[in-house]
Amino acid sequence: MAHERDLVGYGGRPPDPKWPNGARLAINFVLNYEEGSEYSVANGDSFSETTLTDAGSGRTIKGRDLGAESLFEYGSRSGFWRVHRIMTEHRMPMTVYGCAMALEQNPAAAAAIRESGWDLAGHGWRWMNHFDMEEGEERELIRKSIASFQKTIGQRPYGWYCRYAPSANTRRLLVEEGGFLYDSDSYADDLPYWTRVGDKPHLVIPYTMSTNDQMFYRGNFGKAEDWFQFIRDAVDVLYREGRTQPKMMSIGLHARIIGHPARAAALERLLEYLGGFSDLWIARRKDIADHWIVTHPSPQS
Repeated sequence: MAHERDLVGYGGRPPDPKWPNGARLAINFVLNYEEGSEYSVANGDSFSETTLTDAGSGRTIKGRDLGAESLFEYGSRSGFWRVHRIMTEHRMPMTVYGCAMALEQNPAAAAAIRESGWDLAGHGWRWMNHFDMEEGEERELIRKSIASFQKTIGQRPYGWYCRYAPSANTRRLLVEEGGFLYDSDSYADDLPYWTRVGDKPHLVIPYTMSTNDQMFYRGNFGKAEDWFQFIRDAVDVLYREGRTQPKMMSIGLHARIIGHPARAAALERLLEYLGGFSDLWIARRKDIADHWIVTHPSPQS
């Protein structure tokens, strides 16, 4: 089973990742690009999405919710460009979890991602629940997404991350499709790990719901300083552990959340803080996958 549970993992003895230049911690920034692909009457759905917006969730407006649509539009029209400016000014690499339909609707943002050198992980054709899909539909949408990314970004995705959770078929479909180095449909560890799909080894690079800007809503963080301190504390703990057991840390971002000015201040403070370390490896997700495959090849290859 591709998703047989493993409650033991590394058993308290994680491998030394041997990050480049002896780094004590690898950090990967992820920008979830979803705006325009969310559930929306304009997209043919029966309701308009408000999840992970300042409107909260559970709105019951009948027909198109123009307010909800505009909350997402802020992310693509304005928030994306603020995040892009901040990250590029600090020369920070990043990974984009891209919804293919969303990027098709914003060629300027797609071009900026392409020119930035950021890498791409597939986040679905739309920001939809893969766990609700039939196998045939999911297979077709994965293929459709790959073809779309090659047109908009000029590269195929090397990783994959579903909205919150995969279906029971997702990992197998990715392996059958081929071309993927990893998926991130797990929150189970602080390091990459190998699993097996049929007779093939498959790499998992876990993601996070914790060190993520969605905590402005789910963790009730009201101020930029609260989020900055939360992320800083995670960095500090992992950095101390990294003296003997280096780990990996994901930081999840959304243009419609962190892209607002008052929250963007937290991202700026965080990047300035990270700039004070000399032994961090801030890397794209593909770089981490490439490193792990070479340094810690699957024991079952």
